[in-house]
Order: sequence, then structure tokens, then C-alpha cells
Amino acid sequence: MPDARRVVVGVSGTPSSLQALRVGLAEAQRGGVPLLAVLAWLPVAVQGGHRHVPCPPPLREWEHEAEWRLRNAFDEAFGGVPSGVPVELLLIRGPAGAALVNAADREDDLLVLGSGPREWPARLLHGATTRYCVSRAGCRVLTVPPPALLRQLPRRLRHRLPTPPELPPSTSLAAADGRDEPQSLP
Repeated sequence: MPDARRVVVGVSGTPSSLQALRVGLAEAQRGGVPLLAVLAWLPVAVQGGHRHVPCPPPLREWEHEAEWRLRNAFDEAFGGVPSGVPVELLLIRGPAGAALVNAADREDDLLVLGSGPREWPARLLHGATTRYCVSRAGCRVLTVPPPALLRQLPRRLRHRLPTPPELPPSTSLAAADGRDEPQSLP
């Protein structure tokens, strides 16, 4: 398999995405290429209008939570952002599948994703992002099976996202302006 020019990893904070992050980092180190970790997020759809025109205070709070989830994924997988390879953290406001396909927009990129659950009922509800990316990406896609330890957990706990602690307002992201533009984190 030819080397990639960049490794793009979809991160959500689930155990499957942490496994994909580990594999993505190993691929980036093996090829000596940068790692782009992407977390796509959408405003919470409490009311129908919030998805398209959310008010700024909740939008900033949801964005800070997404930033926390992305940074926390590196903390859980490696104890922090690794220093041996160039790493870029990217938040994209939008559906995960489209965001990942747009982020991995180069033909020589490698898109790394967690494959999600393998059981029949769970495949109907989960894994849509992976299926979307595999069918629409213009680059190679590597799907990573969930960690073996995950199968030992009760089903109701297998795909829970970590809950962020109460955080003070963050100033690391530009002010939310309502556009669906990617934002790089420092």
C-alpha cells in the first residue's frame, strides 16, 4: 500500500474512535506524515431551529464541549497530544460523514475510522458515518475494529461518550459566527 501524504482520523471520543486514533497515529508515524484529527459536531437539536440558527451562548458552549471531547480523546488514548509527529486538531460544525470526507479531500490521504459495533441491532443504529465515508471518500479508508475489551462491557455502556467537566469559558477558538467552517485548534 503506498504511503499517504496525510492521515485523517475521525474522532468522537467513543472507545472505537480511540482505537482508530491509535491506529491513525501509528500509520502517521510509520509514513512520517502529519496526523489530522477531526471531530465533527452539530448543535443539540432541542428545538428544530437550533440546528440551523442557534443562539450564540449555547452555540459557544456546544463548541467548547466538542473541543473538550477532541482534546480528551488524545488524553485518554496517549496521555496528551503526541510530540513525535505533527498533529493538527480540527473541529468542523456539520454532519460527521460529510465533514470527514471533506477533510480527507486529497487523493493520497488516508482516512482512518472506527468501525463501530458488529452486532446486528447496533449496526442499524450505529456505523452510518463509516458507511458514508467508505462509499463517498476520494481517498483510501481504513476501518478499525473496536477494541476487544469493549466486547466485555455491558451493551448499554459500550458507546457512551465521556461527559466534560464544568469548564470555564474557553478563549482558544474564534468566536462562533454561525458559518459551517472548519476551525483549527491551537
